[in-house]
Amino acid sequence: MNKTIRRTSVFCLLLVLALLVRATWLQAYRAQALADDDHNRRKVIAQYAQPLGDIIVAGKPVTGSKRTKGGDLAYQRTYTDGALYSAVTGYSSQAFGTTQLEGIYGPVLNGTDDRLKNPVDALTRNQATPGDVLTTIDPDVQKAAYEALGDDKGAAVAIDPGTGQILGMVSTPSYDPSTISAATNGDAWEKLRDDKDKPLVNRALRQPLAPGSTFKLVVAAAALEDGLYGSVDERTDSPNPYRLPGSSRDLENENPSAPCENATLRTALQYSCNNVFGKMAVDLGQDKVRAMAEKFGFNNEKLDVPVRAFESVYPSGMDKAQTALSGIGQFEVTATPLQIAMVSATLANGGELAAPHMVSKVTDADGDTLQEYADGDTKRVVSKSTAEQLRSAMVTVVEEGTGSNARIAGAEVGGKTGTAQNGVGNSRTPYAWFTSYAKDRTSDKEVAVAVLVEDSGAARSEVSGNGLAAPIAQKMMKAALAR
Repeated sequence: MNKTIRRTSVFCLLLVLALLVRATWLQAYRAQALADDDHNRRKVIAQYAQPLGDIIVAGKPVTGSKRTKGGDLAYQRTYTDGALYSAVTGYSSQAFGTTQLEGIYGPVLNGTDDRLKNPVDALTRNQATPGDVLTTIDPDVQKAAYEALGDDKGAAVAIDPGTGQILGMVSTPSYDPSTISAATNGDAWEKLRDDKDKPLVNRALRQPLAPGSTFKLVVAAAALEDGLYGSVDERTDSPNPYRLPGSSRDLENENPSAPCENATLRTALQYSCNNVFGKMAVDLGQDKVRAMAEKFGFNNEKLDVPVRAFESVYPSGMDKAQTALSGIGQFEVTATPLQIAMVSATLANGGELAAPHMVSKVTDADGDTLQEYADGDTKRVVSKSTAEQLRSAMVTVVEEGTGSNARIAGAEVGGKTGTAQNGVGNSRTPYAWFTSYAKDRTSDKEVAVAVLVEDSGAARSEVSGNGLAAPIAQKMMKAALAR
């Protein structure tokens, strides 16, 4: 009997020791990980324990907080003009987490960031007063883009070429983040999640599509930088139509009567000559085109503005026929509106790409800076001469070519249209693109823009970059030059 009791006692002691070891391990080594776990209810309670800090546009908050009526989450996020700014702010939801600026700067906005704590907070373990996020967004540019896109499915981005400041970023159809901010908004969430038009997707940053003829600016830049052609007014060696190498297919032009045979780069951009840029890409070779595309920002998996944009892709391993198609922005070339805006911004800025960003600084509750994003952090992409020549050709596109709907009185406007094939054999409605820059001749204010209309509901025959996307870009540029 005593032997059995002793064995039982030892076993119980071992169980107690194991429990103590487990408790010590959890408290000493796993405490922080458990505290940071997204499934930890206390983390969500702390996040919404006080009014959140704000996301600021032009000195005014576009977010807010309100007291909840019950439960353990004291406050919930509110939004001013939520649908207008959702592509910038993202959402902060008690039930479904956070995205974009709301997610990236969540600890600052909810007061849990250690940089916010003063000595009293550190001693008392009180949660600090939240800070704010100041954006570079211009409300007039944002509104112009949102209203001009209207019911279209698409996106638009405006950048200050000299500073890299993102002045406008819109994705449509949009949504109001207020409708999903509370823990009880499950029905609204499911409706947004299941919507075939994907309003929760930020098309400006996170849905790269075939850029079509807007990519011809990249190919033209590669040809000038490589010395394949000495200027935009030198005639090219470009038969029309151009037979794709190793195939029986001809690369034809949208306008059969356009003067595309052996056209200059200026004329080829003006009439968007596929034969010229298809052959040019083959003559350069895919490696040189890819190298130029990567200078502009393609194939970059870590483009943060500070929200991470999806990678825009110029592919590798192509044959010559595929390389020709890549030269007109087809085959497997994809780009976001942000990336295409970066191309125009670089050319507008004399060949230098200023790092795009939509946050200027992050502050504490007293307005003291916690983090700052410098303007004008640039890298050279092409020479000043190449940029100047391509700007001149882009002006011809607007003044005499396919981009007439982008004209602005009193401003130098250059642009490039694009109509990209969609679906196998171009079986679906094409994408309409327009990228441009504008410079006020009096004030020297400038802006670069890219617009994508993924689907406007227009008949297939009415889809064009000039018809659908250029008018949107024009309204955005006018708003930017007037600011």
